[in-house]
Amino acid sequence: MALELRPVQIQTQTLVLTPQLQQAIKLLQLSRVELVETIQQELVENPAIEEVAESPAEANIHDPAEWHQYLDSDNYRKRAGSGFEARETVNFESFTPAKTSLTEHLLWQLLMTSPSKEDEKIGCIIAGSLDGKGYLKTSIEDIAEMSAAEPHRVEQVLALMQSFDPTGVCARDLKECLLIQARSLGIADSLVSAIIADHLSDIERMDYRAIRKALKINLEDAVAAVNVIKGLEPVPARQFSGDRIQYIAPDVFVYRLEGDFVIELNNSGMPRLRLSPYYKDIMANADSPVETKDYLEKKMRSAEWLIKSIQEREKTIYRVMESILKFQRGFFENGTAHLKPMVLRDVAEDINRAESTISRVTTNKYVQTAHGIFELKYFFSSFVPCSNGQAMSSKVVQEKIRKIIADEDPKKPYSDAKIAKMLNDSNINIARRTVAKYREILKILPSSKRKRF
Repeated sequence: MALELRPVQIQTQTLVLTPQLQQAIKLLQLSRVELVETIQQELVENPAIEEVAESPAEANIHDPAEWHQYLDSDNYRKRAGSGFEARETVNFESFTPAKTSLTEHLLWQLLMTSPSKEDEKIGCIIAGSLDGKGYLKTSIEDIAEMSAAEPHRVEQVLALMQSFDPTGVCARDLKECLLIQARSLGIADSLVSAIIADHLSDIERMDYRAIRKALKINLEDAVAAVNVIKGLEPVPARQFSGDRIQYIAPDVFVYRLEGDFVIELNNSGMPRLRLSPYYKDIMANADSPVETKDYLEKKMRSAEWLIKSIQEREKTIYRVMESILKFQRGFFENGTAHLKPMVLRDVAEDINRAESTISRVTTNKYVQTAHGIFELKYFFSSFVPCSNGQAMSSKVVQEKIRKIIADEDPKKPYSDAKIAKMLNDSNINIARRTVAKYREILKILPSSKRKRF
């Protein structure tokens, strides 16, 4: 039987993401700050879209019937009615000063000492060779080679810069950093310095017995010296961290109004968009060149997709928050202790959306409540079974563990097994390893490292 090649038609179904859908998905997963940046970029690149000053009720409207239905709904009128109290917003960015870098701060102090040209060159290399913690990671020999100076001269400049602010900067390791701080406190020849020099590993293990035996001191003196060391700064460059403080602007507000909860989207600071009337007139003009119309048509379509995608994003966030409020009403009324177990599927089925959509909506989106600001993901948690057949949110259990540890005797901290037993006595079925996992999530040390004297 001979083999031959011939064309055959086969019908298949393939899921294709349209550009509109791709843009809607992209905008949905953006944080509030990222969304504003995306809109500002589009305003720069697309002449067919412009920003206008409109009232919140008119924001981003472009004739979608469903959006009009939302604005005409009783819930929206209730929020926008005469009982609604206008909220003043504060731009926290304006209160954030420009930060001086650690390098600039050190060089400024170096120049205050009127250094020679050689010392200034050495100091510049040292300041530029510090890591993010403020430690010097370049060897004396390498600095000497780069500056064409003698190693002993580099040592002298380094010693000078180690006396600069912040205390402990330019140290070559943790031990030297702490010793510099001890010296600045006038306790260079004390028990504190002796422990720093030879017993940092014992401090980490909280092995007071080894410290007492090696230094032939009593427990009280060892504990007092270690407490002083714990008060020192292991990261001298902390205040010069390159990470700028990020203020969280909530995407949604949930508050009480006339005895009921109200959901309000935060449109403060969000650019209001519309299609440019000027370019719409150009497209409507019969005398406009064909090339111009083709270009503007693409830009108009892109602008319209962006506006509709933003509208869809806002509606989806609103519906998800509405569903969360329904499932977690106890939390909004009484706080964390009344948080219920809830998974993405619960909200997805409630509003008839995919779980992946709920995941995107709840990531990097925040709600301001009477109990504080929370990421929407906070309201989703697994459950821990109880002896009475009911279930409890894992976050509620974590809060109980945090409270148990906060109330413990620091001289006799509870072990994970003990905490598990205490919770089991309260009808919460939990294993020791689960307690350990929750404790790590809460960033709480194990009992051996929580012990205090």
